[in-house]
Amino acid sequence: MSALQTERLLLRAWRPFDLAPWAAMNADPEVRRHFPEVLTREQSEAAVARFQTGLDERGWGWWAVEVRATGEFIGLTGLDPVEEDMPFTGVEAGWRLTRAAWGHGYATEAAEAALAFGFTTLGLPEILAVTTATNLRSQAVMRRLGMARDPADDFDDPGVPDGPLRRCMVYRISGEAQRAKKQRT
Repeated sequence: MSALQTERLLLRAWRPFDLAPWAAMNADPEVRRHFPEVLTREQSEAAVARFQTGLDERGWGWWAVEVRATGEFIGLTGLDPVEEDMPFTGVEAGWRLTRAAWGHGYATEAAEAALAFGFTTLGLPEILAVTTATNLRSQAVMRRLGMARDPADDFDDPGVPDGPLRRCMVYRISGEAQRAKKQRT
């Protein structure tokens, strides 16, 4: 699969020089605020290996994101099958950016490209996104993408210990809803 491009971003395969900024991002407590823990360099390296394997095997997954004008690595976005231990199935969209990249619309822009790929190239009927009940920034991105939440889908993540990060929300968008949103804008 070739890279996806937006006006400002490139969603692409992972490169060796992505590891240092990826590991630094995952060691940042603010970036990892809505996750149970920060990651070690080894955990970050293992994640990149999994992400690249997914891209190599399927042609899609979690892409590295860079700013086209500068070549700067700013995080990841993409699509991935929902993990088996979750109380729902489907394909999930997600994003995680360095703190310096927050507030520039990059998460929404990258996620829109991933959604378009999922609906147009993969022919998915629906894409979902999951976040903690406390992650208001991610929920705002989901709403900007045209995703909707049904409180009946809220769940406690079985992989997270009891506490404020366990409760999660599921947002969804159908291919039809995404096409209608694009026609309105």
